[in-house]
Amino acid sequence: MEKQNLDWGNLTFSYMKTDYSYVSNYKDGAWDEGGLTPDHTVTLSECAGLLHYCQEVFEGLKAYTTKNGDIVCFRPDQNAQRMYDSAQRLCMPPMPKDRFVKAVEDVVRANASWVPPFGSGATLYVRPFMFATGEVIGVAPADEYQFRILTTPVGPYYKGGVKPVKLRVSDYDRAAPRGTGNIKAGLNYAMSLYPSVDAHANGYADNMFLDPETRTYVEESGGANILFVKKDGTLVVPQSFTDSILPSVTRRSLVDVAKGYLGMEVEERPVKFAEIGEFVECGMCGTAAVISPVGEVDNGDEKVVYGMDHVGPVMKKLRETLTGIQSGEIEDKYGWVHKIDVE
Repeated sequence: MEKQNLDWGNLTFSYMKTDYSYVSNYKDGAWDEGGLTPDHTVTLSECAGLLHYCQEVFEGLKAYTTKNGDIVCFRPDQNAQRMYDSAQRLCMPPMPKDRFVKAVEDVVRANASWVPPFGSGATLYVRPFMFATGEVIGVAPADEYQFRILTTPVGPYYKGGVKPVKLRVSDYDRAAPRGTGNIKAGLNYAMSLYPSVDAHANGYADNMFLDPETRTYVEESGGANILFVKKDGTLVVPQSFTDSILPSVTRRSLVDVAKGYLGMEVEERPVKFAEIGEFVECGMCGTAAVISPVGEVDNGDEKVVYGMDHVGPVMKKLRETLTGIQSGEIEDKYGWVHKIDVE
């Protein structure tokens, strides 16, 4: 299979059309057979439920070329489960999990020439999403939906290597207590846009959001979960009393890597902001960067500094181990790497 003629080493993290998308429609109480399409456009009624009541959920994962030349995805079953849960929370008909995984396989296989070669630092980003297409004017769930998957080749999140970033504590809340913070819905990200733009304008990579009920516990950033490391090397993973933290596939995988590969102690618990100065490392984790090391967190005049001139050894080792598993350079003990057969 011949790859596309792209400058793989200089791709940005942005959208580029590939050969095919995947589409399936829900109508009269059932999903249709679905299939691949070369059409990357969507046509909607002006009264579509998406446009009025924000019934939309999405996922994000990547396809890689491993060291031995296989094309793989990482734990697509976990993305299938999370989208299933997200859809149920917004009264949308969930895409069956086995069909979700097969659709990912089909669209990656059809766009195999767009999967960057091993060693380029680039990947094929895979974005499944679902939205209400049925017409609805009163406040109610729609009766028709569309499930799609787009793919786009993207460069590494960090150009020139992984470097620590600065966060600030936001004056805004990312999600309501017992609201929708624990599902992957566009409405949650819309809420974070204004504080994110303002943070960037003031020299910060992102915000650190505190719990919306008491504003004393660490939750997550605008687009990633947060991790800490204690002086004794224990990995600390913030949890929420009000279920308002997104259950990240990357975070879950890093916890298993810490325990099963690196023999680390792990604490998954609520973390008070007042205690973050006691930790020696901090990082954000998510699909795009795997781990973004955090060198400083500012809360008004208060600064918690972990070090802007180096990546902490624990975050570095966690990231290297997980990316090594994904690329096939480290043994996959848990069966996470999902091979896609390409003819």
